[in-house]
Amino acid sequence: MSKKLTSRAEDYSKWYNELVVKADLAENSAVRGCMVIKPYGYAIWEKMQAELDRMFKETGHQNAYFPLFVPKSLFEAEEKNAEGFAKECAIVTHYRLQADPDKPGKLRVDPDAKLEEELIVRPTSEAIIWNTYRNWIQSYRDLPILINQWANVVRWEMRTRLFLRTAEFLWQEGHTAHETKAEAMAEAKLMNNVYATFAENFMAMPVIQGVKTESERFAGAEETFCIEALMQDGKALQAGTSHFLGQNFAKAFDVKFANKEGKQDYVWATSWGVSTRLMGALIMTHSDDFGLVLPPSLAPNQVVIVPIYKNEEDFEAISEIANKISSELKGKGISVKYDSRDTQRPGAKFAQHELQGVPLRIAIGPKDLENGTVEIARRDLLTKEIVSLDNLTATIENLLEAMQKNLFNKALSYRDSHITEVNSFEEFKSVIENKGGFISAHWDGTNETEDKIKELTKATIRCIPLDTRQEDGVCVFSGKPSKHRVLFAKAY
Repeated sequence: MSKKLTSRAEDYSKWYNELVVKADLAENSAVRGCMVIKPYGYAIWEKMQAELDRMFKETGHQNAYFPLFVPKSLFEAEEKNAEGFAKECAIVTHYRLQADPDKPGKLRVDPDAKLEEELIVRPTSEAIIWNTYRNWIQSYRDLPILINQWANVVRWEMRTRLFLRTAEFLWQEGHTAHETKAEAMAEAKLMNNVYATFAENFMAMPVIQGVKTESERFAGAEETFCIEALMQDGKALQAGTSHFLGQNFAKAFDVKFANKEGKQDYVWATSWGVSTRLMGALIMTHSDDFGLVLPPSLAPNQVVIVPIYKNEEDFEAISEIANKISSELKGKGISVKYDSRDTQRPGAKFAQHELQGVPLRIAIGPKDLENGTVEIARRDLLTKEIVSLDNLTATIENLLEAMQKNLFNKALSYRDSHITEVNSFEEFKSVIENKGGFISAHWDGTNETEDKIKELTKATIRCIPLDTRQEDGVCVFSGKPSKHRVLFAKAY
């Protein structure tokens, strides 16, 4: 199979789809709309998972696990939530198969094995978790409950794309219970900030923190905080959300507690999550026409060493040096792979590691042995330099740090140059069609205007930025008064 990718300029969508497959991240499965995450792709997800898990635990959260199935009666208890997800639900109706009497060797659903109550395969877990919390909470002394679970969920998407939108995906979902409104609101803001910190410091992906409009809010939430990122094609991607749920789920599931005054009150709630969608965000933020570009913090192998030799003697001498370098780098917590395969020529190895986004590639040949040097190739800049073996570990540490910063700054520069203030609808349409990116514009605050703009331009309000400044203006579409600008964009 050819490793050469369609260029981003030629067809961005095709470039993305090819890259996911050719870089060995994931592939479509035999189940429609579902994906197989391959070891290399899963290794990147594990790195994300590990860092997020660490950050959750640092903020006082614990992991637990709840059932995959939600009884229909529980699911529909919170009406807005049930209604919001109803069209995407997979439903279990029977519990047994049997031999098909009309088709030898085939199976059919046993018509007598119908469930008394249908089970929903979780699209999200608020219902089953809040039904459980009812048994855990009696008094203010039982609060707060700060739980996260790593899980799979199912949302029956009709149009799917690897990582970005699949019928089943992996994610984490936090579900917390609090004594007061202020405490729950602080939790929702805290976790959105955790996501932003992770995206920027770990993924090298700049994000804008904001709140969703009423029509874009999570079903059942009173406020949805989000982080929005901008991809290289000028489309936005919602990278994470954190929801203040008020007392909606507590009321739906009758979760009350005795407060400090001894009075019964409903519990205050939050939920928050990020998913394997972050893999899509990572790819589209940094990668180029040659393949993946990975920030060092997320690369399964931060350094790969490739030997170049003509005979066994050279190979043994190079291997000795390579193993010494590997050992020193591992001692500094740097992940390194010595690619000693004899089934591939060096050029093929270089191409593979470039395609898979390995941050630093070290080549060692006979001349390097003589000179006490190695050749280092940087994936982010596609540059090569000859470096002395002396202080090589320190050199690599500095290079990895520089690459992490460079990738963030490059993405930030692109994002900031694609935030455009507009004051007329003609200007709005021109920017959305020709330049793309975020459009900062006044909006009159009505669902009608939001829907009409979406209908005419396919642009949605991505968020009302947390740092938006109050300024009198007129709505870019209706001409009605507005107090601040919001960010519009076409989105994934």
